[in-house]
Amino acid sequence: MYTFFDEPGLLPGFADLNRPRAIAAGLDPFQYDQVTAGLTAIREWPTAFVRAGQDYVARAEQAEAHGRSASAAEAYRAAALWLHFATVLPNPNLDAHAAAAAASADALRRAEPTAEFFAEPDLAGVLRRPAAERPPVVVLVPGMNSGKVEFLAIADTLLRRGVAVLAIDGPGQGELATAAPWEPEYQKVVHRAVDLVEQRSDVDGSRVALLAMSMGGYLGALAAAHEPRIRALVSVSPPSALDWDQLAPYVTDTFVLRTGSAAAARDFARRINAAEIAPRIQQPFRVVDGALDTIPGVTNGEPLARLAPRGEYLLIPEGHHLVENRRWEWLPDTADWLTRHLADD
Repeated sequence: MYTFFDEPGLLPGFADLNRPRAIAAGLDPFQYDQVTAGLTAIREWPTAFVRAGQDYVARAEQAEAHGRSASAAEAYRAAALWLHFATVLPNPNLDAHAAAAAASADALRRAEPTAEFFAEPDLAGVLRRPAAERPPVVVLVPGMNSGKVEFLAIADTLLRRGVAVLAIDGPGQGELATAAPWEPEYQKVVHRAVDLVEQRSDVDGSRVALLAMSMGGYLGALAAAHEPRIRALVSVSPPSALDWDQLAPYVTDTFVLRTGSAAAARDFARRINAAEIAPRIQQPFRVVDGALDTIPGVTNGEPLARLAPRGEYLLIPEGHHLVENRRWEWLPDTADWLTRHLADD
């Protein structure tokens, strides 16, 4: 069967497009360039990134053996990211994909010994808390071919503002990418995440917001439309609608792999409808888009913001998808925006 991996000449463009994403997540830009320059075909990507991740695990274990805990934590964090980026392709080798995702999750646990990890059939998460008494919580929602480990740097920004962060993977995402298909009723995943937060005494479960990325930006909006316990929502580069016949193979192959069939993939794409859910979002809602984020078949986030009763739209003129090449133009202010909306009444 012809797949994304069979598309000719993809490697240089794919490496260039993913470079801001990788650097913003925390990969060393020089090492990223070195690893991707050594590839001759897109099929080599997963193996090369796994190899880099395994090298960092070895470095971390060596540092641990010599009592260098800070160096070990740094190396485990790098390992988690490299292993995660081995999974950003719609790899038809599901066993290899699952092994890389599991190794990434294990490295993250070893990198963050003070964090708390959750593992349930339909939810995996990591809760990181600042040095504050009963802080509010932001639930961080990933998107397509992404996961909780990718947004550690964004979580760091919120932690510095005294906000706890629960980064999650739902079915078909991150650690759970091959364990179950995507959940089209994603409000169920967020509902469970908020339940977990409410049950705790060390965070304030009455003050919860969402920060949702890419496809997760729409899933987060869907969740906010159904979950009144969410105080505020930020969606970064969310789709407002998808035209299946115009989507690139990277997207359609991912949808098929993560939903289980071509029919389920088309149905999942059809459900993405800003006009249906945005009017139901009563919370303060900020949508962040990049003006240079032009993906065939994808309507960007402006309709979500325009149709929501309390929506606002922040367009970054030079921004790409996820606006990671212009993070300084939106992230500090947006983190402050979330913090304000999570303040005590």
